[in-house]
Amino acid sequence: MNRKGKVFFKNNYAGIISEDESGYSFVYDEEYIANNFPPISLTLPLIDKNFFSKTMFPFFDGLIPEGWLLKIAQENWKLNPKDRIGLLLSVCKDCIGAVSVVPIEESDNE
Repeated sequence: MNRKGKVFFKNNYAGIISEDESGYSFVYDEEYIANNFPPISLTLPLIDKNFFSKTMFPFFDGLIPEGWLLKIAQENWKLNPKDRIGLLLSVCKDCIGAVSVVPIEESDNE
């Protein structure tokens, strides 16, 4: 199963985060790089490269709420706390800060 989300930085489309059976990847959008927008994180520099990790990138993991807010999300949406991409795609559409993540449905065109 491959799940994806569009990543936005201050309402500018920055790139795609995805998960498949081998791990997680993030790639910046070509236009985002061409416009020389800032990187979304110092750990994900603004380069034309597919970043890959076996575990959720710490930057994106940090966007997921903790404590009572995470508990409310888990109870309301029946989310598994170990499903980090599921949590990211479910609760980070309107998170605090400059970065947001919007799920990409199978039928969406990129």
